[in-house]
Amino acid sequence: MEPTADEIELKRIRWRCRRGMRELDQLFDRYLAQCWATESEPARGVFLRLLDCEDDKLWRWSMGYEQCPDAELAALVERIRQLPA
Repeated sequence: MEPTADEIELKRIRWRCRRGMRELDQLFDRYLAQCWATESEPARGVFLRLLDCEDDKLWRWSMGYEQCPDAELAALVERIRQLPA
């Protein structure tokens, strides 16, 4: 059975979420599992922008050591941090 376009896209995004840092990997996996399927296109775009950020910045923002200067990204980071494990 051929995978759907959505399944292919999710697999590609899941690969982009692999950062080599357990904390980030877990946060991004949690977001994909709990939120991605029901997100609007603009919200998905914000997540994809987040994935374009450097790992060290993502880690500092996600761990709460630094505030992200972009309001949309900051709101998403906080939302991801609050997701139940």
